[in-house]
Amino acid sequence: MTRPRAVFAMNPRLPRALFHAETLARLRRATDIDTELVLDELDSAPARKALADAEILIAGWDAPVVRTAHLAAPSRLRAVIYAGGVAATCLEDPAALATSGVVAANARAANSTPVAEYTLAMILLANKRILFAQHAYRTSRKRPDHFAAPTDLGNYRQTVGVVGASTVGRAVLSLLRPFDLDVLLYDPTLSQEQAGRLGTRLVPLDTLMARSRVVSLHQPLTPQTRRQIGPRQLALMPNGATLINTARGAVVDQDALIRELRTGRIDAVLDVTDPEPPAADSELWTLDNVVLTPHLAGSMGGELHRIGETVTDEVERFTAGKPFAHPEDLAASARKRVR
Repeated sequence: MTRPRAVFAMNPRLPRALFHAETLARLRRATDIDTELVLDELDSAPARKALADAEILIAGWDAPVVRTAHLAAPSRLRAVIYAGGVAATCLEDPAALATSGVVAANARAANSTPVAEYTLAMILLANKRILFAQHAYRTSRKRPDHFAAPTDLGNYRQTVGVVGASTVGRAVLSLLRPFDLDVLLYDPTLSQEQAGRLGTRLVPLDTLMARSRVVSLHQPLTPQTRRQIGPRQLALMPNGATLINTARGAVVDQDALIRELRTGRIDAVLDVTDPEPPAADSELWTLDNVVLTPHLAGSMGGELHRIGETVTDEVERFTAGKPFAHPEDLAASARKRVR
């Protein structure tokens, strides 16, 4: 039986980070693939030839955009499997490819796990007000009076607000279930019944911002969500509350956030910013009430192997004639693109 031809299209360093020896061997058994060949451009003759021969495109971060002009007529391409969130990001016209019968899958679920784990850790630490506590301890160098701690400190019956029931948002909701927390959700695409099945309850955005000791952002960046968290929403947050952003920097009005943080009234945990990284003179680098991390909540190091294994699983399913475990509707992805 002839194995389908497959090709990598991504950052040239990525395959070795994603695929350990066993998964590379599985890819070679399932497909005809040169695991040393990685397309990072599609304009040269060799790259065009490799793409024209491919039935399966295994794409990932920094993949060159596949344009209509890059594809042979008729195209042999049958599947795009993306080692990341959305396969359509590397396609000029995903809807047209879907119409021609190309199917897609992505590893969004695999990458959501470490983001959700990071978020859970930060929520639990934020409710203990670790930023304030460690600063006060370093300054006083004395044991604090724990009996005098305010009743809104800690993780017992505190309110956590989750904005966006995305793949990561749902993973966070799942991880929060074992804790004695009251979890609120804002997502205009869900019903109260659907939210209940996720172990939470829907509230308006302003209500969530006003009631939550920690607000965690997980909405996609769309024209509707750009700067969705603005001056009014930030002003509604209770004193001592924490904003966590592992979504996209641009869902928050950065200038409004800095103004609010400057007062010391709230804290922030920012794994993403707008721009990214912040400007060299941004106050985000120096404010004591900010945890600033370099977009590391997603898969790193050995965690990348989870993505590689997911991609390999999907390749094997496709070559065996089985449906994808994590399919992507290319036409729907095209409609959701940020303009």
